[in-house]
Amino acid sequence: MKKVTVQASKTYDILIERGLLAKCGGLIAQVHPRCRVAVITDENVDKLYGDRVCNSLENAGFSPCRMVIPPGERSKSLAMLAKILDFLAQQNLTKADLVVALGGGVVGDVAGFAASVYLREIPLVQLPTTLLAAIDSSVGGKTAVDLPAGKNLAGTFCQPTLVVCDPAALDTLPDPVFADGTAEGIKYGMLVDEELFHTFRAGLNRRDLDDVIARCVQIKADLVHQDEHDTGSRQLLNLGHTVGHAIERCSGYATPHGHAVAMGMVVVARAAYALGLSHQNCTPALLEALDACHLPTACPYDGEQLAQAALQDKKRRGSQITLVVPNSIGYCYRHTIPVEELRSFIGAGLGAE
Repeated sequence: MKKVTVQASKTYDILIERGLLAKCGGLIAQVHPRCRVAVITDENVDKLYGDRVCNSLENAGFSPCRMVIPPGERSKSLAMLAKILDFLAQQNLTKADLVVALGGGVVGDVAGFAASVYLREIPLVQLPTTLLAAIDSSVGGKTAVDLPAGKNLAGTFCQPTLVVCDPAALDTLPDPVFADGTAEGIKYGMLVDEELFHTFRAGLNRRDLDDVIARCVQIKADLVHQDEHDTGSRQLLNLGHTVGHAIERCSGYATPHGHAVAMGMVVVARAAYALGLSHQNCTPALLEALDACHLPTACPYDGEQLAQAALQDKKRRGSQITLVVPNSIGYCYRHTIPVEELRSFIGAGLGAE
């Protein structure tokens, strides 16, 4: 079993090994006393793993209850957050009890948000079942829901007590959902690890992911340790996300997060080189990596549409917005521009200016 330890306001482990979902109850019992457990999952994941997880919890001495929500980004809403909070209250959970988020990024975000505000926070365990959740959203403590004005505009920080990652769960993912997670892995490589980048560029074997997952979460754990509340170096994790979130919003959230981030990274890499902000033209290698992972590279929206959608981005500070740009493969930095220059920056990345 591989283990990565996150040192933040709460220190916790990320455990990685095939078959861990069936053992999750015993693993959770090592870090939290037996109690009532609210398992929050979605309809797709529940059919595959809901009984397995609840049986493991029961066998370890926990008393699980389960709430199953619709899959997809539309469940990442204030309305769904309220329904989950009502469920926790109806089940009479106390601060001695536990929320388990079983699923991908949407489930982890909204269940984590609920855990963070119910009774002013009860403990949370993350059981990610998508590659994106395994290497990114289940780690680091960010929770959020979307608002009509934009993505992730309401949220909290809620570090989990434990993250249990079973790579075998990724075997059942449809190819587009698996590909969606590779965008975040390519991002980590672009940020700090050229070797990891080339691992994705060569194409992944989804049945041999333990080392890749461990390396990705170690990179994130290091940045969270340096900057838990996202005021400095952790912002590097936003590579491709300002434009990516704008693409998601322009599509009415029909474009999956990782696919949008993939296109966002291309726009930023191309703009950075065109505007003299990067030493290396990273775009050709990035296009190869994204193509190897079956991710889109051409953005269907223009600079004006994307700039307007990005104005509500949470990385905006007053009249300025901070973008993450690549200097070379394996090294990126933060670059702040006036918001009125955002359209021309994006236009340069689209090849329009």
